Amino acid sequence: MACVLEAPLRMSVLSEVTASSRHYVDRLFDLDPQKVLQGVIDMKNAVIGNNKQKANLIVLGAVPSLKVSTRKEFSCWRSSGIVKWKGLMNGGNWLLYLLQQETSSTELRTECAVVLGSLAMGTENNVKSLLDCHIIPALLQGLLSPDLKFIEACLRCLRTIFISPVTPEDLLYTDATVISHLMALLSRSRYTQEYICQIFSHCCKVRMQALKCFSVLAFENPQVSMTLVNVSVDGELLPQIFVKMLQRDKPIEMQLTSAKCLTSMCRAGAIRTDDSCIVLKTLPCLVRMCSKERLLEERVEGAETLAYLIETDVELQRIASITDHLIVMLADYFKYPSSVSAITDIKRLDHDLKHAHELRQAAFKLYASLGANDEDIRKKIIETENMMDRIVNGLSESSIKVRLAAVRCLHSLSRSVQQLRTSFQDHAVWKPLMKVLQNAPNEILVVASSTLCNLLLEFSPSKEPILESGAIELLCSLTQSENLALRVNGIWALMNMAFQAEQKIKSDILRGLSTEQLFQLLSDSDVNVLMKTLGLLRNLLSTRPHIDHIMSTHGKQIMQAVTLILEGEHNIEVKEQTLCILANIADGTTAKELIMTNDDILQKIKYYMSHSNAKLQLAAMFCISNLIWNEEEGSQERQDKLRDMGIVDILHKLSQSSDPNLCDKAKTALQQYLA
Repeated sequence: MACVLEAPLRMSVLSEVTASSRHYVDRLFDLDPQKVLQGVIDMKNAVIGNNKQKANLIVLGAVPSLKVSTRKEFSCWRSSGIVKWKGLMNGGNWLLYLLQQETSSTELRTECAVVLGSLAMGTENNVKSLLDCHIIPALLQGLLSPDLKFIEACLRCLRTIFISPVTPEDLLYTDATVISHLMALLSRSRYTQEYICQIFSHCCKVRMQALKCFSVLAFENPQVSMTLVNVSVDGELLPQIFVKMLQRDKPIEMQLTSAKCLTSMCRAGAIRTDDSCIVLKTLPCLVRMCSKERLLEERVEGAETLAYLIETDVELQRIASITDHLIVMLADYFKYPSSVSAITDIKRLDHDLKHAHELRQAAFKLYASLGANDEDIRKKIIETENMMDRIVNGLSESSIKVRLAAVRCLHSLSRSVQQLRTSFQDHAVWKPLMKVLQNAPNEILVVASSTLCNLLLEFSPSKEPILESGAIELLCSLTQSENLALRVNGIWALMNMAFQAEQKIKSDILRGLSTEQLFQLLSDSDVNVLMKTLGLLRNLLSTRPHIDHIMSTHGKQIMQAVTLILEGEHNIEVKEQTLCILANIADGTTAKELIMTNDDILQKIKYYMSHSNAKLQLAAMFCISNLIWNEEEGSQERQDKLRDMGIVDILHKLSQSSDPNLCDKAKTALQQYLA
């Protein structure tokens, strides 16, 4: 191919071009790939923080340079010296050529992307030159690579180009697949998240597409949320821009999506819950979206977003509950489809039917969040028109999502002692709840079984009918689930059931669990399962006749389990609970002999009396006190044996303890020896 020359460069430009700059560019065309790589690395080091060098390299052809695709063209370039090729400023880009070639090593392609990014950090003219060489499509193509370092380098360069005021925002949307691919790259690393967030924030300043991207990016993602909260667009932080979009004169879709962005950032911890942009702007906007004036789909989205915003914050729940009569407003969500729509407008009826399930689901979710902590709010919810009937009906709906939301609402309200004694009993909510537990997906089972735990508390009138309905067998089966939450809830419910229960119920629980399953739970890797199982044992071993009866049938296995836990690597709370079980056994009439005849257990109690942790010392002392109480038969023999073990000496030391509880307990125990 013939080499076409143009007029020499103007002297004013050439005077800026140094020999060292020419050297960097020349090395890009070496036949040795290793020398090319080293040349690019040296170029990278040369241009860092040096705008003059960046401009030199662009003029010389490192950026807008030869569109080389064949060895013949390459040779022609080499023979012509430092001249401008025809079409210099509109032609290809040698660095881009190297970056895009599959024959280039990943390291070389990555270094090319780094240099291009550095050149883009120069002047606006540099960015224009890069854009003229179609750098954006080349970098976007690079994002398809499997190599993370290369992807990060391409994203870094894209970020630098897109934050430049000379870059048209539309260039990001030339290919419909770009946004979805960028979304897929978000989770690859901290850097991909940071660069993509910055690209979106500068490339789509006020577009709905950008807002929707932000709301998806920030959802349950603290890393992205912390990045977004610090992004500045034209000198204004992104959250401030979102707040402006919440104003009533903005399109409803914009208000809602901005509120979702701020909600996600708040829940991720990037914005405080007491920040004015949440309390005074986001929350009121979402309450507005729940009003009758809004479209049904907007009311659904508004309620669900508000439920998520206030779910874990007591103060936001209180503020929302008194904003625009929200609790009463939500009751309207259950009135679709209305009888009027059926008569007057078939299209409206179809529309209402389509959104009826979504409305009920959203209302239940928001009621659940509102009533999560405050007793007065729960009372207001339950007193709302036909509320308990609506929840009961919701438990048997065909839609799984509505059933789940109804159970969550019931669970939230079941935290109220007053409501457990009144409304829950009046409407017999335990019946549909037990029905839900018989056959439901795990997602529903987890919440339903958690609700059942509350209904089985000692003061709940529902406890007895639940027991009569075969709950023990159901709960014992849950303890065998592979799902951790179900195991925890199953054993938790049994623990509540055993509290101050009759001996028959306790025996039924032990029979239903079986010794093998009890040991399985006591060796569970999850500490919550272990603690609840120990809590169950402690409740089973209460009141002397029950203690003696259970230990007469299961004593050997229980003592073995206690020994294993006290010898194991467990936290203070687990060992304290285990020592409390021993204290209960020591309170039995005949059961205490299982301790007195077990020298290993006695040595362990002695060891924990001198432990560095006061809680364990106190729990061990309860065991000793119950064993030596002098009003009980055989107390003298037990006292003598424990004295011979050195227990009295330890009690004297503890009676001088600076801890008032330990001191008092030790003195009380010593009095048993003096009586």
